[in-house]
Amino acid sequence: MLHYPKIPGSRNSPSSRCIAFEKYDGTNLHWDWEREFGWHGFGTRRDLFNLDTPGIAKFTAAHNHLQECAQIFLQDLADDLEKIFRENSNYQSFDEFKVFTEFFGPNSFAGLHKANDPKELKIFDVWAEPFGMISPEQFITDFGHLNSARVVYQGKLTGKFAEDVRQGKYGVNEGVICKGGKGGADLWMVKIKTYAYLEKLKQAFAQNWENYWE
Repeated sequence: MLHYPKIPGSRNSPSSRCIAFEKYDGTNLHWDWEREFGWHGFGTRRDLFNLDTPGIAKFTAAHNHLQECAQIFLQDLADDLEKIFRENSNYQSFDEFKVFTEFFGPNSFAGLHKANDPKELKIFDVWAEPFGMISPEQFITDFGHLNSARVVYQGKLTGKFAEDVRQGKYGVNEGVICKGGKGGADLWMVKIKTYAYLEKLKQAFAQNWENYWE
């Protein structure tokens, strides 16, 4: 099961209003909450583990380079997110949620992380079952006060904006995710990456990958 959808590039993106969020170079993780059970599951885009002591141990055995993530989530985000789900009127009609975060440190690159770097989790999307992803505007209003993805731009998605991102004019490392629509089935997303990041990725693959990270 793919817990988060694959985001297309901007080639065929709609020419309409969007909100562009910074795209962080890390690992996509999901955190699952139910009104009756609270926080109960987590994992990468392709797996799921119980969010308890045995489940965290199994996750760590499978993803040792992500071992700090559960502690960071439970310490820094879990209570504040649960308060929103229980008290915010926008969410009273939903019983299940999936929160998506990016896990990374100052030297993370292409899904790899330096062991001794401090790490953080940035919230970038929230799924309400069965509605789907909430809209970018609602995300900012309800979750923007938490450690969430930085808003880079709000306005029409134009070719000039996309090229400015690629040229590095918005101060992002990897790039941006542009989101538009009212959420759920109406939501659309496209990604735009900087030329500098793509070149760095190209050089990394051209080298011996393990030596590159020493």
